[in-house]
Amino acid sequence: MTVFIHLYYVIWIAFLTACCSTTGRELTSGQNVVSVAPIEVPDESMYPRFAEPIPNVTVTIGRDALLACVVDNLRGFKVAWVRMDTQTILSIHHNIITQNPRISLSYNDHRSWYLHIKNVQEVDRGWYMCQVNTDPMRSRKGYLQVVVPPSIIDNMTSTDMVVREGSDVTLVCRASGYPEPYVMWRREDGQDFNYNGESVSVVDGETLTITKVSRLHMGAYLCIASNGVPPSISKRIMLMVQFPPMLSIPNQLEGAYIGQDVTLECHTEAFPSSINYWTTDRGDMIISEMEIVGGKYEAFPMDSGYNKFMMLKIRNITKEDFGFYNCIAKNSLGETDGIIKLDEIPAPPSAFTTTQKPVLDNQTIKKKGQHQITQANEAISSNFQGGAYIEQRNNFGYDDDNNSANLQRTNPFVITFFLCYTLLTRLYLYS
Repeated sequence: MTVFIHLYYVIWIAFLTACCSTTGRELTSGQNVVSVAPIEVPDESMYPRFAEPIPNVTVTIGRDALLACVVDNLRGFKVAWVRMDTQTILSIHHNIITQNPRISLSYNDHRSWYLHIKNVQEVDRGWYMCQVNTDPMRSRKGYLQVVVPPSIIDNMTSTDMVVREGSDVTLVCRASGYPEPYVMWRREDGQDFNYNGESVSVVDGETLTITKVSRLHMGAYLCIASNGVPPSISKRIMLMVQFPPMLSIPNQLEGAYIGQDVTLECHTEAFPSSINYWTTDRGDMIISEMEIVGGKYEAFPMDSGYNKFMMLKIRNITKEDFGFYNCIAKNSLGETDGIIKLDEIPAPPSAFTTTQKPVLDNQTIKKKGQHQITQANEAISSNFQGGAYIEQRNNFGYDDDNNSANLQRTNPFVITFFLCYTLLTRLYLYS
């Protein structure tokens, strides 16, 4: 390197001597430069010295870079910037030599010299030297690192794929950037998936190979590339797994009584999505009558990915509705069906209609404008009991429209009979 620097210094001096021996001579680039012939100084303390090293600079592609060179005691010496790997002179003192329009120069107090590079590109990556025309030449160098965020190479990356269940599938993702990107795969929904016998959430590497793919692998996968330079980037790849319809029935036997509404249920799985419908045991297709008020049938599917839940509601069951119902699913790969039997069951007993007049334990019943009569422990809870009690009250002179004076006019024998009858009735009912 020392030999190279001295050789380069000699070439540079020879070039400037030939082209720029007088102050203000114009180069082919159109820039004026001054002579930078080496200056010999007998006293070492009078030589320029670098106040600090040139720091290495890291810049993201497309941004601007700044390299600083600080020289003390420069006096009449000249400063130049040189691109080392291409042996290109960029600037000499106050003048720009390179024809690269993205490079400019600034300085401060004849001490700090700044090399500006706008819109940095990958070709700008490399070593840069700041040198002073002493004899021997003195210099410092710094490295410009240009980093590039990752990007997906579309023409080398997989697109959405459709495969048959049970086959092998390989997804590929290529990425570029500097430093070289790290690539990984995961499901978009974040769930674990079976990867060659293991349940994993992330797979490293540019390729994702799944052997004997199943419908459980169906979904969106993300190829994510990152290299520490923001932003990371991802590509979404949809994996679709084809398989013929499969069907399951939660209840193959359903019971209903005449006049009841009943709902039959059937579950199917298929991709591509299947065509699902219901038929009777005679093979007649059942047409949904959802739009008709009081319609006989209402068929409504519910989709969840490759799953479908088929429901058939039958309103106001009649004798003709009992029998077999077929649930059928078809797609381009095949078809399947299932049978549900609807049987008649006895209707439950009708609910009793309460018609008795409430008579509550220890509750005071007010009669029209008269005094109160307390009826203790005589709560009647059934139609028969209430009817019998009311009939006895009417037969023996205790009427809702009369007052307690009617009770005083009743024969004592009747009162005794009434009390005995009531007691016997209660014993019979609670026995």
